[in-house]
Amino acid sequence: MFRGVSSLNLDAKGRIAIPTRYRDQLAATCASELVITVDKDHCLLIYPKPIWLEIEEKLKALPSFDESARNLQRLYIGNAHEIDMDGQGRILLPQELRRFAKLDKKVALVGQINKFELWDEEIWNARQEAWLEKVDLTNLDLPAEFKSLSI
Repeated sequence: MFRGVSSLNLDAKGRIAIPTRYRDQLAATCASELVITVDKDHCLLIYPKPIWLEIEEKLKALPSFDESARNLQRLYIGNAHEIDMDGQGRILLPQELRRFAKLDKKVALVGQINKFELWDEEIWNARQEAWLEKVDLTNLDLPAEFKSLSI
């Protein structure tokens, strides 16, 4: 499981070093093979390859004549790249994906249980503040299955 936020540096070649605490888990679960793609929020999504393959199958099964389905396939599958973690735990981010997510020097790697989100650190910080401002803890409009959730 991936959780927490890590502040990382993007090197001149467009690589980031995956935090040490995740490297062994990634080596064991996916032989350090990852898939990276874009997200509608203009961040990048990084999946262990076996998890991505499950998602890809679901996307592939969507009806081809449905415009929304085709757009999802174009966005997620069309921008997907297979990447490998090297011996030092680094991954090379494709230039077009770095440009899409506006990644510069400082990035935030955000664990999301079965995947990571990769954000430009300034954008991540601004988005967090915006999300916090939107949350009204006195008047949460939650789906029924969340009503019993206790944090």
